[in-house]
Amino acid sequence: MVINNTDSEVHARAGLTHIIEPNDLTGAALVQIAGAVEAYRLIREHVGKAPASEQQQVAELLDAHGADRAALRLDAGLERWRPRAQHTDPKADLLCMKHLDGGIMVPGNPNWPRGFEALGLSAPLALWFRGLGDQGILRDPGRLVAIVGSRDATEYGRTITAELVSGLRTRGICIVSGGAYGIDAQAHQSALAEEAPKDADTAGGLLPATIAVMAGGLNRLYPAGNDDLLKRVHRSGLLIAEVAPGATPSRWRFLQRNRLIAALCSVTVVSEARWRSGALSTARHAAEMGREVGAVPGSVFSANSAGCHRLIREGAATLVTDAAEVVEMLDLPLVDVSRPAESRFNKDTGFPSDHDGLAVQDLLLLDALPLRSPKSVDQLTAVAGLGIGSVLGGLSRLAAAGLAEQSKNGWIRRFPRGREPQRGAPEAP
Repeated sequence: MVINNTDSEVHARAGLTHIIEPNDLTGAALVQIAGAVEAYRLIREHVGKAPASEQQQVAELLDAHGADRAALRLDAGLERWRPRAQHTDPKADLLCMKHLDGGIMVPGNPNWPRGFEALGLSAPLALWFRGLGDQGILRDPGRLVAIVGSRDATEYGRTITAELVSGLRTRGICIVSGGAYGIDAQAHQSALAEEAPKDADTAGGLLPATIAVMAGGLNRLYPAGNDDLLKRVHRSGLLIAEVAPGATPSRWRFLQRNRLIAALCSVTVVSEARWRSGALSTARHAAEMGREVGAVPGSVFSANSAGCHRLIREGAATLVTDAAEVVEMLDLPLVDVSRPAESRFNKDTGFPSDHDGLAVQDLLLLDALPLRSPKSVDQLTAVAGLGIGSVLGGLSRLAAAGLAEQSKNGWIRRFPRGREPQRGAPEAP
């Protein structure tokens, strides 16, 4: 389905974010099958059972994504959506966000987060935003690092979080977190404390310091104790949410917010977390998408670090102790603003190379990708000499960077900057 950023599309998706809960697969399937405008009309105006054709197509799509279509019937969805549908007012919501230096972003928008591709059917229907930061940063997961952790942070957790953020900001990284108390608040606060580096990719524009992913509507900042901090985020960065203005934060929305944090970023770091901390769900979402996950170790006697130790012990996260080790995990070429501009370019061509900043395993996989005839994952494991897990994770990262593309027959190499000339070969006119 082709998505157009027309007024009717924006209006419909704005209304749907008020009606359909985050990660409601039935709603997402209906929008994918019928389109946002028709889905919005069907929910608001159709009476009785859902049309048979839509029911069948939604059921088949849910089956294809491994969902239980019996539990996610379209009729059941319409029944739970209709009570809300009569209270939607997309025009009022859009006007409200306009007054807050914000608006709504829908799929197809040039700044739509590229990282959301990893969510598939679980991707948000739209993204509300507010703030003075450049929205273009959202489409580049290689410049975004999530730092999350417990709400009851210790002095150790706050200190290591501040050090990580400081080191990442000097390298031009934007910090993403959830706006909550504890580690989240420390991550945002430390990012705001650093002078924003110049972003070489936006003609000297300022890179947003930090992004807060919220679980409720952006017209009311939550939690109330972080009101001043989140207003500072508004002035130097962005606040985003997938629910409409007026939506209250709930336990379900907090849990679903975590998948957005993980999808936005190339790397998620848990700096301090208890054994059952909600931050661990963010880390697990990231790992399931093939993204890099880091965890900071702490004292074996500290319950506040038990969750980090759990991630490391289970092999779900890499042990990290400073910002340099986090940068090593980034999967996209990264501009280091601490170095002179002339040192950021390939010495042979004068321009950045596709492979700049790639980890060794991803370089091996990149070299194994064919130029013409697609190869299967099994073939790539043999050619690259890597395990199946490394290949699957690497393909996800290379695809996000535009370096690999999947077809029905397998995977093939792509050149987002165009093919580099061979050494000694004449340059193309």
